[in-house]
Amino acid sequence: MINKRLLIKNLLAHNDENSFYDKKRKIDISFKEGKAKFLKHICALSNSNPKNNSYIVIGVEDEDNKIIGVDFFDDSKIQNLINAYLTHPPIVQYENIPFPHLPDDKVVGLVTIRPNEQITSLRKNIWKYYGGSVFFRDGSMSVPKVFDIEIKDVNSKLVSAIENHAQNNIKLTLDGVFDFMNKRQDYKPQYKVFKEYFVLCWSGSDKIVKDEVFYSRVDIELINEQVRLFYSALDEVSIDYTNDTFKIVEYVKLGLQHSYKYFKLEETSIHFDNNANYTIEANLIFKPPQFDKKVLYHIYNTNNTILEKLEKNLSLAEHEEVDLENLAASYLICYLNGFDDALPKLVYAKPYLKKYGDNLYKSYKETIRILRKVKYS
Repeated sequence: MINKRLLIKNLLAHNDENSFYDKKRKIDISFKEGKAKFLKHICALSNSNPKNNSYIVIGVEDEDNKIIGVDFFDDSKIQNLINAYLTHPPIVQYENIPFPHLPDDKVVGLVTIRPNEQITSLRKNIWKYYGGSVFFRDGSMSVPKVFDIEIKDVNSKLVSAIENHAQNNIKLTLDGVFDFMNKRQDYKPQYKVFKEYFVLCWSGSDKIVKDEVFYSRVDIELINEQVRLFYSALDEVSIDYTNDTFKIVEYVKLGLQHSYKYFKLEETSIHFDNNANYTIEANLIFKPPQFDKKVLYHIYNTNNTILEKLEKNLSLAEHEEVDLENLAASYLICYLNGFDDALPKLVYAKPYLKKYGDNLYKSYKETIRILRKVKYS
C-alpha cells in the first residue's frame, strides 16, 4: 500500500514536472476556464502514459516546491466530470493528503490518473478547446497534438520505482497514529483497526441529541495511506462502524430568519475487504428545504441590496450586518428553490465576503461545497 504523503515527497524531491507528473498551486473547477485546463492536463497525462499512473500534485509553489496546501476537496463525483467531457476517459482519483506543518483546514491535493491504454480526447467543446482535441505532454507542458504515431511507453519503470519507494511500513503507520492522537487530543481522538490491516483514526467534538451522538470539527484519516477522508469545521456528522465498514452521514445546517434545521447531505461508506483493498461509496441523500416564495423574494432582494452596497464600498446598517452572516447560505436556499439568478450572485459575492474575515469566508466555502455536491449529482 502506497503512503501518499511519502509519494508526494518523492515526486517533489526527484522530479521536475514532466510527462507523468504535474504540480499546481491550486485548481478551480468551479469555472469553465479552470475546468477546461484541468481536463486538458488529465487528457495529456493519460495519453502520454498508456502503461503507468500519472500524478498532479496541488498546493505546491512552482518555483521552489514549497508546500502551501489547499482547501480540503471532498468531491467524490469528479469522475462524472471526466466521463462527461472526455472520450476514453481514464480513472481519476482526487485525494487529500495532510502534512504536519499545514493548518488544520489545509491539505495537499493528489490526483492519480490511471489510463485505459486508448487515446483520450475532448468529447465536446469547453472554453477555448474544441471537441475532438487530443493533448499530450511535451516536457512540463500539456499541448494539443495530431496523433499519428505509436505512443511509446517510456515512464513505467521510473514511475514504478517512485511508487515502490513510497510503500507504507509499520513505522510509518505507528508514527501516523501517534501524530494524529497527539494533534487531535482536544477532540477525543479514536482509532480502529479493520481487517487486521487498515488503521482509521477520527476525532470530533461530540454532543448527544435524542440518544444519538453527533460530531462537529470532524477529522477522519486512513493512516496506512496518509489520506484525509473527511474534514469539516462546521457541519455535523454521525459515525457508525462494524468490523468491516465505517460509515458517516454528514448533516448541514440550513434555514432562514433565525430558524434552522439540520438536513442530511451525504452518506459515505468505507468498506474494507479481506484482500487488503478498500472501497469508498458516497451517496447524496440531500432533500433541499422548501420555503414560501414571498419570503424568499424578500430575502433575495435584501441580499442583492447588501451585495450592491459591498460592491460600492458603502457602510451596512446593523440589521444588514446580521443578514450578511447568512448571505451565502440564503443565496443557496434561493437557488435550490428555483431562483436561478441566485447562483451567479453567490459566485459574484466571493471577493466581498472574503474581505470580511475568515469566519464569513469559511461559511461561504462550506456553502459552495454543498452546491458542488448537489450540482454534480
